[in-house]
Amino acid sequence: MLPHGDEALANWLKKRLERANESAGHDIAGIEPMLPAAVLIGIVTHLSGPTVLLTRRALNLNKHPGQVSFPGGAIEPEDADAVAAALRETHEEIGLMPERVRVLGEMGSYVTASAFRVTPVVGLVRPGFLLKPDPREVAEVFELPLAALIDPGHYERRWVMRSGMRVRSHFIELEGITVWGATAGMLVGLGRLLGMKGEPVETDKIHTL
Repeated sequence: MLPHGDEALANWLKKRLERANESAGHDIAGIEPMLPAAVLIGIVTHLSGPTVLLTRRALNLNKHPGQVSFPGGAIEPEDADAVAAALRETHEEIGLMPERVRVLGEMGSYVTASAFRVTPVVGLVRPGFLLKPDPREVAEVFELPLAALIDPGHYERRWVMRSGMRVRSHFIELEGITVWGATAGMLVGLGRLLGMKGEPVETDKIHTL
C-alpha cells in the first residue's frame, strides 16, 4: 500500500530510490547501449491518489508512433545531467514547467531496443499545472494510477517482433490504454525497486506492431 500524504510518499520513494543500481532492465538482452537519454516518471500527487503522467507519441514520428511513453529524450551536450535533460525534454514536449517537479532520485539505466541507455528520473508533480503539448511530438497527455502501474503482478509478458527478433515484452492494460515496451519495462523495474512482490504473467499472446 502506498503511503498517504505528499511528504510520506516523497520520503518513501526517495529512500527506495537510493537503493537503485546501475541497471533497471532492458528490452533485448545483449544490445550495446550507445545513446544516453532520460525520461521523467512524473507522479502527480492528487488527494484521490497518486497518478503517473504519460504521453501518447504523435503518429507522424518515425520511431514508436502512437506508443505510450514517458516525456523525455536524448541527453544533449548542454544538459548538466540526466535530471536536467528529463526536465528540459518534458517542458519541450508537454509544457510542464520544471519548477512544478520535485525530483526525488533516479533509477538505474534501462537499455532500449533502439540502443538508448535511458535514465528514469522520478519526481513528484503538484496538481493544478497547465500543459501545452507539442503536436509534432505528442498526440495526448494523460494520467494512470501509480498503484496499478508499479504492481508487477498486473503485467503480462507477450511476444513481440523487435529488431528482427521474437522477444518478450511487458504489457499492462488500464482504463482502455495499453502500456508496453520500454515504458512498461521501466514501470515494472520501479515496482520491484519499491518492493512490490507480484510477478508478470507469462503468456503466448503475440503483439503485432
